[in-house]
Amino acid sequence: MTRSSHAETPQSHSEAANFWAVIPAGGSGTRLWPLSRAARPKFLLPLVGSRSLVQQTVDRLALLSSPERTLVVCGLVHAPAIARQLPQLPGSNVVIEPAPKGSGPAIGLASAIVAKHDPDAIMGSFAADHHVLDETAFVQAVTVAIEAARSGWLVTIGLTPTRPETGYGYIERTDEEIFVSSAGTAYRSARFVEKPKLETATEYIASGKFLWNASMFIWRAGTFVAEMARLQPGLHAGIARIIDAWGTTEHERVMSEVWPTLPESTIDQGIMERTERVAVVPSEMGWSDIGDWHGLGELMEHDVTGNSIRADLIAIAATRCAVWSETERVVAVVGLEDVVVVDTPDALLVTHRAKAQDVRRVVESLKAQGRVARI
Repeated sequence: MTRSSHAETPQSHSEAANFWAVIPAGGSGTRLWPLSRAARPKFLLPLVGSRSLVQQTVDRLALLSSPERTLVVCGLVHAPAIARQLPQLPGSNVVIEPAPKGSGPAIGLASAIVAKHDPDAIMGSFAADHHVLDETAFVQAVTVAIEAARSGWLVTIGLTPTRPETGYGYIERTDEEIFVSSAGTAYRSARFVEKPKLETATEYIASGKFLWNASMFIWRAGTFVAEMARLQPGLHAGIARIIDAWGTTEHERVMSEVWPTLPESTIDQGIMERTERVAVVPSEMGWSDIGDWHGLGELMEHDVTGNSIRADLIAIAATRCAVWSETERVVAVVGLEDVVVVDTPDALLVTHRAKAQDVRRVVESLKAQGRVARI
């Protein structure tokens, strides 16, 4: 094993003065329909606790960065709600992308904005719609990633798998230690793997070398912009034009002219899977992407028979059901196991928890029928 650097104590908040937090807030959470909609996606909803997921994300990152160094990248339709939910952020820190282009352009733009302020600044990107139970473990992992990023590494945080999950991507780590401290270790990454089959995922878990990809990324802003120029020159050139006009009277015109020409990409496929200097920090922080109703049901409060309830529920001989209602109706579930019931004023969902991933097909069907008001 090799060690590029070593430290005994984690970095404190005051020492992370040049750390910026970036929160991409995109997508509509189709697998959480009918609660999550295009105009009211899951990151704006209080799915776990009394605050929305994006509010919880900002709260978590406030342990590492100030509101002035926190950016949210979102679509125009969601910007007013985000501004209302996050009044502590300066208005200019809500960065609007004219149309969804994937995480590559969104995070690339945010990185360029941070680099414009300070190329040596460390920035981290964290999804707006994830849940973290152990904030201390989260801060420790990000602290280790910040130190590894100072040496020019593009760092991701990998979550120790708890099951052979086929719905997540994986990161394989090597034994080479990039940075070691009392807070944790950063290892050189071997590769990223897309969502595997169950047999493959089971082998990954048994190896002890694979971690879930939670889309948490930390790097020097200038380092990332340079890698974007090398690996995605077209994307870099377009974003460079936007940044040249940033904060000027030409900003909106240039953005509306250039953004539609940018290639769609994800940050994983466009950069992280192609660069040579990727490090990963393993962590156990009680993470969930709350990807579907089964996952949300696991996080909701349970009754004595395992039912997850956010409703006026009467459950008779019912076990392990997830029930959510936004109406005043009584929901009665009789003689059922592992069923999801979601009741909203204009739509009702009933499915088996094992089929929770297929809820997105309802949204696809509504789109095909032109019933956009229900999406």
